Amino acid sequence: MNRLYTCLLFGFLEIMGLLLVTIQAHSMSLQPDPCSNKPSCIKGSESIFFYASLCMLALGCGGVKGSIAALGADQFDRKDEKGAKGVASYFNYYQFSATVGSLIGVTVVVWIALHRGWQWAFFTGLVTAAVGFVVLALGKPFYLFPPLSSSPMVRISQVFIGAIQNKNLSLPENPDELHELEDKDRDPFEEKLCHTDQFGFLDKAAVLRDGASPKSGRICTVTQVEEVKILIRMLPIIASTIIMNTCLAQLQTFSVLQGYFMDPQLGSWKIPPPSIPVIPLVFMAFLLPLYEFFFIPFARKITGHPTGITQLQRVGIGLVLSIVSMGIAGLVEVKRRDQSIKDPFKSISLFWLSFQYGVFGIADMFAMVGLMEFFYKEAPSGMRSLSTSFALLSLSFGYFLSTAFVNIVNAITEKVTASKRGWLQAPDLDHNKLDYFYWFLAILSLLNFANYLFWASWYKYRSDVEESDESKEQEQEQEL
Repeated sequence: MNRLYTCLLFGFLEIMGLLLVTIQAHSMSLQPDPCSNKPSCIKGSESIFFYASLCMLALGCGGVKGSIAALGADQFDRKDEKGAKGVASYFNYYQFSATVGSLIGVTVVVWIALHRGWQWAFFTGLVTAAVGFVVLALGKPFYLFPPLSSSPMVRISQVFIGAIQNKNLSLPENPDELHELEDKDRDPFEEKLCHTDQFGFLDKAAVLRDGASPKSGRICTVTQVEEVKILIRMLPIIASTIIMNTCLAQLQTFSVLQGYFMDPQLGSWKIPPPSIPVIPLVFMAFLLPLYEFFFIPFARKITGHPTGITQLQRVGIGLVLSIVSMGIAGLVEVKRRDQSIKDPFKSISLFWLSFQYGVFGIADMFAMVGLMEFFYKEAPSGMRSLSTSFALLSLSFGYFLSTAFVNIVNAITEKVTASKRGWLQAPDLDHNKLDYFYWFLAILSLLNFANYLFWASWYKYRSDVEESDESKEQEQEQEL
């Protein structure tokens, strides 16, 4: 399917998931009986209804987010400088629109949930998702659709299978002898990728066996092999951003818990703890336009780069700011806990959380937009949906790792502390060592940043590889 039909199919599943959640929140007969101090209170038909809706929501949301970013970027011609700038601007606008939607979610929808009921909050999400679905569908006559190609998973598996089958064959001394389609036989929309020396064992997938026909479909092309090499080179980059998303998960859980023990009054406004994530979203909503209209043109004059700074430099800035955010979070927790123990009836203001949230909001703006742009620009034409999903995959792994770290830290610290209680096991937040946990994440993020610097310097941009190949060809022509 093309990316629009993928968005519409999974968007329909998301809407159906929201519909089921809304129905269950409204109907008392579909809700479990009130219970307390039990590990699981939901069972039977209520459980099936509940988990079916969650699975549909997750599946639908994953399908839409994995395709819609690439669908929008496909509308630009990347072959000229104007198109390259357009792609960079698009991802900034995409992140801005997602930020505005999240702002509405943690403010308006939270208010509806607290004052009108969960069913009306879910219904609000249902209506807005349906409106977005219709608007997206109405744009069909105006979209540009790249031609359909074979499944990226099939192309990837063919390379690995071919390399294993040909493991005993020798590579030719001249890479030009590896199998590649002639320009006249190639799909005009398919990008031809130049051979690189990295991961040479994969090149064996493009070696012609004795008596084998290149048209048999069992021999991979150099372009197909290079597509897999590009994805492999991307993997260390995505792995280096998982720790940052682990920090994000902690800010969206423990920081919200901190909010319950702080003064929620900000001037004349009283912010409910579930709306605390509005702080970084406000920062991002203001800073994304400033970044697009002021920072990029200014940086472009200095660096000469079409997007001001490279995508990996943006990600690096985000990783550094996430380290700073975790350090600030630890200091704020020390101040909150000391004040709570000293005078439980006079808590510090919720405003103190804005420092760690604000810095991390800027970090997320740099890293997430940089990652999506990086994966889209570097990926082969038939794998852009797969590659832009890598940024979301990093987010998912970060949340899973967050839970693992909490369990591991508790398991280790309960054995060495005098109270035989882990850093995060006390029922009262004031008796936990949340600041230690934040600083642990800051140190871990610092080590991760050093790891990222290694892989970012090791990575070769496609444009650099192409320029290198062009210079080699020119040298060969001069020698001839």
